[in-house]
Amino acid sequence: MLSIKWLSNIYILLLALIISGCSKTEENHGAIRVVTTTTMITDMLREIGGDQIKVSGLMGPGVDPHLYKASASDVSKLQNADAIFYSGLHLEGRMADLFVKMSRNGKKVWAISEDIPKDKLLEPPEFSGNYDPHIWFNPEIWTSCINTVVTALSSIDKTNAQTYQTRGNDLAAKYHKVHKWAKSRVEKLPPKNRVLITSHDAFNYFGKAYGFEVIGVQGISTVSEAGLADITKIIDFIKERKVKAIFLETSVSGNYIERISNDSGAIVGGEIFSDAMGAPGEIEKSNGESYDVGTYIGMIKHNVNTIVNSLGK
Repeated sequence: MLSIKWLSNIYILLLALIISGCSKTEENHGAIRVVTTTTMITDMLREIGGDQIKVSGLMGPGVDPHLYKASASDVSKLQNADAIFYSGLHLEGRMADLFVKMSRNGKKVWAISEDIPKDKLLEPPEFSGNYDPHIWFNPEIWTSCINTVVTALSSIDKTNAQTYQTRGNDLAAKYHKVHKWAKSRVEKLPPKNRVLITSHDAFNYFGKAYGFEVIGVQGISTVSEAGLADITKIIDFIKERKVKAIFLETSVSGNYIERISNDSGAIVGGEIFSDAMGAPGEIEKSNGESYDVGTYIGMIKHNVNTIVNSLGK
């Protein structure tokens, strides 16, 4: 049953949508005002849009998009935006319905996953007939979203269309490069060690891209309770397979991971980013290089280095 607070949030948003849908959009004399949902999308828009756009992300580091509820200030940002970008594939939960309504009311709204070929999307049994939305964990698939963003920005700002295309091409090259880098790093890890156990089921694309067996303690939900039988089964699996490390997620409670670590003997190999990146400007040094974990490239490098370093010990 929906809470009164959540119903009030829906009411506020719908009211704002009605107002924005009935008003004529003013000509934008400055940078394009863009609103994004997740930190990964925010980073992509900043890379492609550059100085031509002003990006406002609704979700910051450590925020779980599955559970996110829009605030009053979010309503204002959405209402005043020239363009809105969200992930889609049900990642943002009930907010997706609101974005659809906004689009019908005349707002320029894009789900950046909409142009990904369906044969590239995963549909694990536990997702109950829906596609797995954690597409950013395969940089090759995430690259497919760039064209959607370039086309969208170019439709709003035709003057700078070529600039957006050039930046999009440059970004795609960076994504391909980090994908090759990740494969090279993982190759140093013996295949028998490539078992990734995390708080929830967010790493299926990562597992397929880099050859890991993936287990999420809480399944696809970040709020569901893991059953005692499930926890016991994972502990037995860790002992049988001699899994060296299991991992916390920055946007999900680590209670189960800590418990499983204590009972199985596997170490907690560190925190990895799942549904949100790190704080922009937070520099990390690992494997002989430095990178900003508040960027998509830095997030991928942090995760791969953390996993390989811990499972390879």
